[in-house]
Amino acid sequence: MKFAKLSLAALMALGVSAFAEVQNIKVSGDAKLYYGTNDADFQAVGIRPATGDLFSKNNSAGQAALNLAVTADLSEGAQGKVEWTILNTLGLENNLVSNVWEGGLENQWWVSEAWIAKTFANTTVKIGRQSLDTPLAFTETWSIARNTFDAAVVLNNDLPDTTLVAAWIGRGNNAGGIGTSSIPGLTWGNIGPNLGVAPTYGNVVNYAANGMDSFGTFGTNGAYALGVINSSIENVSLQAWYYDVQQIARAYWLQADVKNIVPNLMFGAQYANINPDNEITPDESSAWAVKLGYDFNDAVPGLKACASYSSTDDDGLVSVANTAGTSSKLYTEAWWNYGYVGAPATDAYNITVKYDMKDIAEFGAYYTSTDQGTGKNVVTPVDMTEFTLTATKSYGSLNATLAYIYTDADDQNIDPTTGNADSFNTIQVYLTYNF
Repeated sequence: MKFAKLSLAALMALGVSAFAEVQNIKVSGDAKLYYGTNDADFQAVGIRPATGDLFSKNNSAGQAALNLAVTADLSEGAQGKVEWTILNTLGLENNLVSNVWEGGLENQWWVSEAWIAKTFANTTVKIGRQSLDTPLAFTETWSIARNTFDAAVVLNNDLPDTTLVAAWIGRGNNAGGIGTSSIPGLTWGNIGPNLGVAPTYGNVVNYAANGMDSFGTFGTNGAYALGVINSSIENVSLQAWYYDVQQIARAYWLQADVKNIVPNLMFGAQYANINPDNEITPDESSAWAVKLGYDFNDAVPGLKACASYSSTDDDGLVSVANTAGTSSKLYTEAWWNYGYVGAPATDAYNITVKYDMKDIAEFGAYYTSTDQGTGKNVVTPVDMTEFTLTATKSYGSLNATLAYIYTDADDQNIDPTTGNADSFNTIQVYLTYNF
């Protein structure tokens, strides 16, 4: 049992549930079974030898997860939630796979959420372990388990069509602070989204190396975030964010999204800047991105397309990406190969096409290409191309997704004898039952 590892927020939530007037108790969650395989010929250091064959044991990963949540209305109009996450291999490693998505072969469980929220007039305060969704510090959901934070968040809606956000982030179960990554290990999750590769630019979410249920300090002394989200102009969403990651960096993010000013047309623009608090290497990192999308629903019901482009500063020091994980909120972010679009001195573009075929399935096609040039802090440029096809179908409470991914990257599937990288294919199956 791991009761000793429960955070103060978790104990607080459990304590309130035990002694307060509790009503409307609801139990919900999901059960997941994920499988992935590729035909990479060469694995990262420390990984079992690859075979270069799809569905071979050493080139495959599989795992099951259970998320169980209890929510309730507490006394004085407060709400609370406690959620547990449990990982299990189901014995798949005995014959089908040699890797797991997160953690190791042993069973694992931890408290992924434990919070209390209270609304005063137009202000809501939420304290405890929770998911976050801000441009530079957010919960990632690409893996079988997601990262969460010990934080305090205040939302205010006194101003018309405006939400003010103030947050303090104290801890999180993630790969580390800004500009850091973890050492590749023996699992899919330990080496980021790319099984059998040696990632270069922080595409590593090493939850397992930190025990997964072990929440470490966010940065050095935590982080503060301030945000303004405004929708005063019809069909226009504006947001501005400022971050102060204590003793590490300051950052800001600006974004505007416009839709249907011209019928069926969508447009967006982003700008981000990260300024490290480092006198030795004080180089700032910045990025900008634009997107243009169109909804073909009038001509072809269910069809949508979007094209986006981004560019990062040649002299940047760190990636413009999630300070608590691997991926980026930039419009050009890849479907699977994270850590490239936000890297310094990188131009990237993405083309996405989605088609919801009624009563059949939802289909997606995603193409991402990155071109990294030489810069002040780039010694060896790394380019990446990804093409992904997905099909998603729901059967009542069961959601099933099949994905095919083509990857061609300068730092993946490298022949150690020649130093040359080769493209490879990946197939993934995601099964999620919601209850």
